[in-house]
Amino acid sequence: MKTYKKYYTIPAPPDEVYLALTNPLSIKLWTGAEAIMSTETNSEFSLFDGDIIGKNIAFEENKKITQQWYFDGQNEASLVTIKLHQHPKGTSVELHHTNIPEQIYDEFVDGWNSSYFAELHEFFED
Repeated sequence: MKTYKKYYTIPAPPDEVYLALTNPLSIKLWTGAEAIMSTETNSEFSLFDGDIIGKNIAFEENKKITQQWYFDGQNEASLVTIKLHQHPKGTSVELHHTNIPEQIYDEFVDGWNSSYFAELHEFFED
């Protein structure tokens, strides 16, 4: 299992970024795909038309999101923690993703960079 950690800068304040990550209608706006999302603890979620599924573990409004992502055949939980920090250019997003299966690690790193956070950044530009 592998771990991935990276910081991204999104040109919007933390409350807007939080909303974009937790509201299913907002998620659809920046991904173009259906999403099931709730800020209720232990609620199931689905992103990118079901390509990413898991369980919401905890929320700290406008500051932190903790999720468990499901991978077929994986014994240990894969945890995603997203922390939002005020930044002069908007929001600094701290991503920490643990227990990523080695065979899909590169695919997920690419997904975080070229899809997930690239699309979110583009949504807030101008």
